[in-house]
Amino acid sequence: MNKKNVLDIDAIRNDFPVLKRQVHGKQLTYLDSAATTLKPQCVLDAISLHDTIRTANIHRGVHLMAEEATAQYEASREKVRKFIGARLTSEIVFTSGTTHGINIIAQSWGRRFIQSGDEILITHMEHHSNIVPWQMLCNEKGAVLKVAPMNREGELVWEEFEKLLSSKTKLVSVVHTSNALGTVNPIEKIIAAAHERGIPVLIDAAQAMAHTAINVAALDCDFMVFSGHKLFGPTGTGVLYGRHDRLESVPPFFGGGDMIRSVTFEKTTYAPLPMRLEAGTPNITGVVGLGAAIDYITGLGLEKIVQYESELLRYANQALSKVVGLNFVGTAKNKASVISFTMKDIHPHDLGSLLDNEGVAVRTGHHCAQPVMDYYRIPATARASLAIYNTHQDIDALVLALERAKEIFS
Repeated sequence: MNKKNVLDIDAIRNDFPVLKRQVHGKQLTYLDSAATTLKPQCVLDAISLHDTIRTANIHRGVHLMAEEATAQYEASREKVRKFIGARLTSEIVFTSGTTHGINIIAQSWGRRFIQSGDEILITHMEHHSNIVPWQMLCNEKGAVLKVAPMNREGELVWEEFEKLLSSKTKLVSVVHTSNALGTVNPIEKIIAAAHERGIPVLIDAAQAMAHTAINVAALDCDFMVFSGHKLFGPTGTGVLYGRHDRLESVPPFFGGGDMIRSVTFEKTTYAPLPMRLEAGTPNITGVVGLGAAIDYITGLGLEKIVQYESELLRYANQALSKVVGLNFVGTAKNKASVISFTMKDIHPHDLGSLLDNEGVAVRTGHHCAQPVMDYYRIPATARASLAIYNTHQDIDALVLALERAKEIFS
């Protein structure tokens, strides 16, 4: 391997202060990045610096700190634009996260364009955030939510997905990478098939952004959403990307300050994009932290991150496949670094507690994807999710903790 393409993982781990802590007297092994990633010191510093010397509201002030805060906030918008390959900064709307972004499209764009009898198409592997808002909209409008099936490996059944595209389909909203299974969907193929029929597409990229390069202009998706806290940034931050012509057709979701051009008691006129969709005081400090997180990822290089995590996933699959009684849930050929599994005779919640006692943090439950659990006829899974700060030693620690759990239950 070319040394230029090799990341210094020890140095990267030193960037994340929490990795130095102990849990129950054991060195922390953090394998829960699909729920939320850890924050590097540069992000913590950016947050602290902003709150220490630039505490001011944005866009409306003329004093120095207000101007500095505005400059930092808008600099983060430009960083996001470059990071995802958007053409215009006006296509970048800051939100509180993926859920917020999907709800803006469902409740604003959807209320305007979805009518009785129309259909919205999603997949069986969606997070609740990409199910519930569409159910709410369909119930209100008399529309129909269609679900494209998946197979036992956790892959989209393409032929069935294609069959469900029809003249009644008014939107396709699909996850890029499944948080419950790690499946990476054929996004380019999905968008092409939908656009062939004039159907707009929304991409839930929450699990994808820290693990793969996405260029929205090249993909030609209509909308895309993601969260900052799955991208080494702060919680309560996120992005709604919309192609400019699509966003122009989205009426405001919230009314209030900073989204207006003028207000009288008789009439309000709205500000141009993106301000029209950013009512009220935003999470300014969080957005500054998100900008720092994007700088961090860009500095490491997404291509190197993808290469390293692919090798780490391969090692993890090999190591875990040797654990007697472990059953993988979701074995798609194209997978991100998310591994869901069950253990014979041990409920996932009990397993999570036993692993925690060994210092190993994994997620257990339905992962806000109950239809996925129903498909496999299981109540929950344990999920180990990997990030750039994980190592072979972390996987080994997970395996040892699983063997210890088996001993306790035997």
